[in-house]
Amino acid sequence: MGTNVNLTPELERFAQACVESGRFNNVSEVVRSGLRMLQEAEERRATFVRLDLAPERYRFWSLRAFLYLLVYDAEAEPPIILRFVHQSRDLPAVLDL
Repeated sequence: MGTNVNLTPELERFAQACVESGRFNNVSEVVRSGLRMLQEAEERRATFVRLDLAPERYRFWSLRAFLYLLVYDAEAEPPIILRFVHQSRDLPAVLDL
């Protein structure tokens, strides 16, 4: 699979410095490493625990494109959806804001 990526001059200099440091063999490795880090961050952000709102077994999943927050029991098999909350309309009432 061949994908071309255009970097800003600043990012190009940074990627080249990473290669010159010996940590990476080429710019493609630098880009792949950065994308893996972004992927991990997005996965962590997609499913998160809010101990200030509920016990640890309950997870919150933000469906950003639809402005909904899904609350589910992660310990149940299969996971059980407990509540579907509209983030701007329903969430303030649920949290007594």
